Amino acid sequence: MKRISLFFALSFSAFSIASAQDIKNNANSNHANKFEQLGTILPTPNEYRTASGAPGPKYWQMRADYDIKCELDEINNKLTGTEIITYYNNSPDVLSYLWMQLDENQHSTVNNANYQTSNPMQTQVTDKVLDRFDERKSDNGYGFNITKLTDVTGKSLKYYINKTMMKVDLPTPLKPGQKISFVVDWNYKLANRGEFLRFGGARGGYENFPEDGNNNYTITQWYPRMCKYGDEIGWQNHQFTGTGEFTLSFGNFKVQMTVPADHIVGATGECQNYAATLSATQMARWQKAQNADQPVQIVTLDEALSASKVKGNSKKKTWIYKADNVRDFAWTSSRRFVWDAMRTIVNGKKVMTMSYYAKEAYPIYSKFSTKAVAHTIKTYSNFSIPYPYPVAISVEGNQGMEYPMISFNPGRAEKDGSYNEGQKNAAIFVIIHEVGHTFFPMIVNSDERQWTWMDEGLNSYLQYLTQELWDNKFPSNGGPAWSITDYMKLPKEQLEPIMTNSENINNFGANAYSKVATGLNILRETIVGRELFDNAFREYSKRWAFKHPTPADLFRTLEDATGEDLDWFWRGWFYGTDAVDISIDTVKHSKADVTAVPAQLKDTVVYRALPTPQVGPEDISKMRNREDKNIVFETDRDTSLRDFYWRYAREMEKYDTAKYAVTVRAQTEPLDAEGQQKYANKNFYEITFSNKGGLIMPIILEWTYKDGTKEIEKIPVQVWRKNENKVIKTFMKDKEVASVKLDPYNETADINTANNTYGDIKESSRFKVFKQKQNVTPAPGINPMQKAMEKKKAF
Repeated sequence: MKRISLFFALSFSAFSIASAQDIKNNANSNHANKFEQLGTILPTPNEYRTASGAPGPKYWQMRADYDIKCELDEINNKLTGTEIITYYNNSPDVLSYLWMQLDENQHSTVNNANYQTSNPMQTQVTDKVLDRFDERKSDNGYGFNITKLTDVTGKSLKYYINKTMMKVDLPTPLKPGQKISFVVDWNYKLANRGEFLRFGGARGGYENFPEDGNNNYTITQWYPRMCKYGDEIGWQNHQFTGTGEFTLSFGNFKVQMTVPADHIVGATGECQNYAATLSATQMARWQKAQNADQPVQIVTLDEALSASKVKGNSKKKTWIYKADNVRDFAWTSSRRFVWDAMRTIVNGKKVMTMSYYAKEAYPIYSKFSTKAVAHTIKTYSNFSIPYPYPVAISVEGNQGMEYPMISFNPGRAEKDGSYNEGQKNAAIFVIIHEVGHTFFPMIVNSDERQWTWMDEGLNSYLQYLTQELWDNKFPSNGGPAWSITDYMKLPKEQLEPIMTNSENINNFGANAYSKVATGLNILRETIVGRELFDNAFREYSKRWAFKHPTPADLFRTLEDATGEDLDWFWRGWFYGTDAVDISIDTVKHSKADVTAVPAQLKDTVVYRALPTPQVGPEDISKMRNREDKNIVFETDRDTSLRDFYWRYAREMEKYDTAKYAVTVRAQTEPLDAEGQQKYANKNFYEITFSNKGGLIMPIILEWTYKDGTKEIEKIPVQVWRKNENKVIKTFMKDKEVASVKLDPYNETADINTANNTYGDIKESSRFKVFKQKQNVTPAPGINPMQKAMEKKKAF
């Protein structure tokens, strides 16, 4: 997630297409619109991405390996680094240039993306707001300084910086199957994350603690990194504005971080030199944690407090980490950290679950953080794929942000060490969400810059399931259908489809997080069913683990693996802004008149006359066929085809209407005693439903009978196929009904429950019921060409 504060997550995505809701197959009709296939709205399947939603036989993706050395200057809050990037062209394309991301330029006043919005004058502002006006007039000194960019032989490469992107020209085109290594040297000033108005809620940087003068460093989006190149979009080089996040290629990392000697470092991957960076005591505790089922503190609170008394340290220490098959790398560093760890077994494999936190978070994190990490990776593994990495880390960073194997989360207590339930639940909420992001999008690697919802929404869905399994009373939202109704009932001008560019979304949390999570939960609980949907979601996760899926890959896989046509759901929930509002308009009660006598009791004889021969109106085709002497009609070529009907049509033979008769048999008869007993006490209810909101859903009814018992009945969504605005259904019940209620458990996100209950059921009327005779051909509308002439021998 991106920048979560307490109970809500803010994160971002990109790209927009025409709303499928606006593309109607039968625009002037009440049917054949909402159930139409998405068809050409989705990209055409190909050798890279199949119609089933699976990667194709020629699927490919790029690879980028990094060897980075960096040094943290604590005095000046500056980071300096050099990196060797090895880029593998696994595509079928020849590349003459490469694109790289310079995310730190977001903090620059001259190289940021400069996506501006309205800023009306306020009645009162702070001095910090006004200072921003002045700062924007000049270079504030933030953002990347690229000091060198060469190939591995030292030859300079030409490059161009375009705001938050950098284009690197290649001296020789990079052909399919080739790789290139090059060197980038850089430095930049770290942002103070406490200056929110100045840096827009920076994900990376430092937080200062005035009481001891020390900083906690969260080093994220911190190195020049390769843009993703893929079959679906080419280079993903859309500018980074702070909203739509990242999409990156997988690769292997070796990172050497030189920091003050008394700092503790946590990072993506596994540390290669704990023996050189930890004390003997700390190393012994680390070894103990390898087999511990409860968190073991490698660095204790007392040790962290003692270290915090020192401000600045001229001595340095280098921590070396490696991480394989990851799309990114992040790290944290501070002398203020407590560090605990324990082993967690996931599908038979040991994972070291860990937390880093300072004294402010100690009361909550020491008790809950690492255990929440363990619970998250175990639960997500059950619903998606087994957790593949060796570590999973939660860092208390007073924010919410995720990277492979490491996440930054809030969760501080009061100064006296106490905390309320809201503070505890907020920490658990965000830890689950951010650790869960290791699965989506760090493993199932969707394009966050393009489609925020593909990682935030899917992750929020699994977060909801994980919270529910943490504690059945956990205050979850972003999953239950009722939780999205306030958003969906907003005026249409305040809404946009889920399939919308992240820069254009008004209510980011509700749209990209909660609506997606709720939609998937509705599929699971109400439309598809738990077992089948869980199986399909695991299939999607397995197919696209360590690959780059698109929305179409998700939609197609879930349909392919469930055997359900869900295009109506994608069309309405993901491409549209309609809401669910199904109304019960009327309820009619009837009983059967079991003693009724049919109007026709006996078989009767009728005589039918053949109509005037119908050969159709004269048209140009018939005329030209007759005039064309080269055309010989089959009935002229083969005169045995000329039967009675051929001659009758040409008035060559007459038909005697009195000669041929048809017996019309009675189709019904009075009910016998058994039938009367069977239906005499049945109750029949005709209910008229209206679709007032536009978004179709299954009809779920709760019948309350006059004896106080209840019954749930579900009508599948396909009932709306022939009329998307109105449905009339008749039900037969053994008992009299006192009231009927729609969606009794709030499963469908109905925004108006006031029209969901009908309790004023009028006194019953009567309808006649007869016994159907067996093997009787229907009487009305007998076709004389089939019946009256069936006795006529064809000549």
